[in-house]
Amino acid sequence: MPAGATLSGQIVAAYGRRYIVETPQGLMSCVSRGKRSDYACGDRVALIVISAPAVGTSLPGECVIEAADPRSSLFFRSAAHRRKLIAANATQVAIIVATEPSFSDELVTRALVAAEHAGLKSLLVLNKCDLKEVTEQAAARLEPFAQAGYLPLRISALGDVTDLRRHLVGETTVLVGQSGMGKSTLINALFPDAHAATREISTFLASGKHTTTHALLYRLDDASSVIDCPGMQEFGLAHLDWRELAAGFREFQPFLGHCRFPDCHHQPEPGCAISAAAEQGKIAVRRLELYRRIAAAEFGGRNAA
Repeated sequence: MPAGATLSGQIVAAYGRRYIVETPQGLMSCVSRGKRSDYACGDRVALIVISAPAVGTSLPGECVIEAADPRSSLFFRSAAHRRKLIAANATQVAIIVATEPSFSDELVTRALVAAEHAGLKSLLVLNKCDLKEVTEQAAARLEPFAQAGYLPLRISALGDVTDLRRHLVGETTVLVGQSGMGKSTLINALFPDAHAATREISTFLASGKHTTTHALLYRLDDASSVIDCPGMQEFGLAHLDWRELAAGFREFQPFLGHCRFPDCHHQPEPGCAISAAAEQGKIAVRRLELYRRIAAAEFGGRNAA
């Protein structure tokens, strides 16, 4: 495999402009061309070899990423004039929350909206359910999501994760959640060799950082994989307009287009079908509150067109 040879593979780790790509010839340590960093874990890419793997060592070869294949999906978050790619070619997003510490239902909502906008399935996972005294309290906070059709899956990463594994089969699943939700413990339960794999990837990336600072792809089987992402404390939706934001609330769908005014933003406005549905118990009041809070944060309180 001489310098200048071409390869193809899939990005299995991403940190800044450094990537690890799994190819038929083994793992390759890669950089993007120029200042580009618009690749994500899960991307299928074309490479040009700079140097082959060193004989007799575990060091990977060095490559440059030339291009990515067309994506079936792209999951990302965004702020003004900037977006953070999370995963490419995923089929579903699993949002991990826990009985303790407390989770942000706004962050959960934002991730669900982003998944809906990307055309991905969503799975809401309540972890640490071995803590019986707080499980019902956490489940009560998730009731507005259950009413919207996101039925939380109750598990304990320290116990049996069989139920979760069933939902992962045949999917490429992005795991997201706040720090402290037990995501790392969950990865170790699903993938017993995860520690060894992440140590190897960290060495290849030469990041000198904890493994949760970059996205990693693990293979459950030939048809199933999981992309583990760093813990998130925010999830921007600056790439959406107000119509797309409203459409990201799946329970709003039957009522969209039925407001008195065609440009209704579903604030406290006369003839708003979404407000009426909430008053009638067809939409959880908390979910409408979250929509309005996110709209105010993303659009600066303005009715953005």
